[in-house]
Amino acid sequence: MNPLVIESGNETPEIILDKRTNTFLFKGKSLPENPIIFYNPVLQWLENYSTDPNPETIVNFMMVYFNTSSSKIILDIMKKLEIIKKSGHRVTINWRFREDDEDMLEAGEIYSERVSIPFNLIPDESVN
Repeated sequence: MNPLVIESGNETPEIILDKRTNTFLFKGKSLPENPIIFYNPVLQWLENYSTDPNPETIVNFMMVYFNTSSSKIILDIMKKLEIIKKSGHRVTINWRFREDDEDMLEAGEIYSERVSIPFNLIPDESVN
């Protein structure tokens, strides 16, 4: 399975989905003009990955900001990960945020309540 690598832009996050290296990363800002179009390759990749996932998938979210329309897509991504977990594989989400960023902490808390995946809220000053 080929990795999906999307470099960050002014209003889009860096995304790395690589089954071979077991790297799953969402990092930066998410304000794409059309989030459905931007995130469609991500959702499709996860759909394909779910047919033969790694025994353990650890996903790191290091978001500094996202708009309302992106927040819905992020939940959709987590729901895809939840399907993988329900199929008997280990899935963990690490929600990394700057310690002084109460908005990102709150967003992580909300997501953690909406999916049945082990969810770690991790203060991380390297998030930028």
